[in-house]
Amino acid sequence: MGWLDAASGYQVRLGENRRVQCRNGKGKQLSAVPSSLKDDPQVVRLRQLAEWLDRHEASCESAVDGWMTRSLPVPSALLVRVWPDAGWAAALRDLVVSAGDEVGFLRDADPDKGIGVVNLDGETVRLRAETVTIPHPVLLADLEELREFGAELGVEQKAQQLYRRTFAKPAEFAAGATSVKDFAGGKFAQLTHALSRCRTLGYPVRGGDAVYSAFEGGREVEARFWLGGDYPEAEAWTGDLRWSTADGVGIAPAEVGPVAYSEGMRMAAAIHAGREIEEKADEA
Repeated sequence: MGWLDAASGYQVRLGENRRVQCRNGKGKQLSAVPSSLKDDPQVVRLRQLAEWLDRHEASCESAVDGWMTRSLPVPSALLVRVWPDAGWAAALRDLVVSAGDEVGFLRDADPDKGIGVVNLDGETVRLRAETVTIPHPVLLADLEELREFGAELGVEQKAQQLYRRTFAKPAEFAAGATSVKDFAGGKFAQLTHALSRCRTLGYPVRGGDAVYSAFEGGREVEARFWLGGDYPEAEAWTGDLRWSTADGVGIAPAEVGPVAYSEGMRMAAAIHAGREIEEKADEA
């Protein structure tokens, strides 16, 4: 952006990484904004603008992540409308989208030309469908091929799609299985350590469970991973991973959709990875 006049002959602007830059009356750019300009109206406005832009980008990324994890059809007209906004474009660019049989990396959304994607043949094609889908990676049949081609193209996705950790749902479960025990038994010295890890990862904790809410098959499905219900300083061991409807009715793993299953396993794996690892004593 251009330079704005501040006090005492200084000029300021928002530069790289949204840091306020300053230059003196001779045009020399300074390494830092002088303390005398800390409360200058122009400097305050620029810092407020930087904070707003950060919040806006985070909001765009959160919305796009929701479209992807729910594999929701997104109106093409909406993509065209938001594309000129740098925050939206950054959140959407290079995501794998599909319309009918066509799948490719999103590169453009133009009101006249349509939705531009680069397909697996390396060709730029225009999608004219009324809606496009941003599929969850577990639903992408060509995921490995897309990952390889994405690496060749140098794609950088804001939302974790291509390189999101996924878990394929097994073809069969043990008879009568009501939960998955793959990540049970992980020890935390204190329950508060497990809760802190959940906060860092962005998973809410309710009733002793870490929770991830997925929307699949027209219903909300909750994945719940047991952490413990004792006082925060007590030792804690992770328990079973199970699924239920939003009103608490249990769903057998065999009946859980592929996205809810993958996201539940992803949550449990990420929390379990923070457990205490006991070092084995060297054998004499």
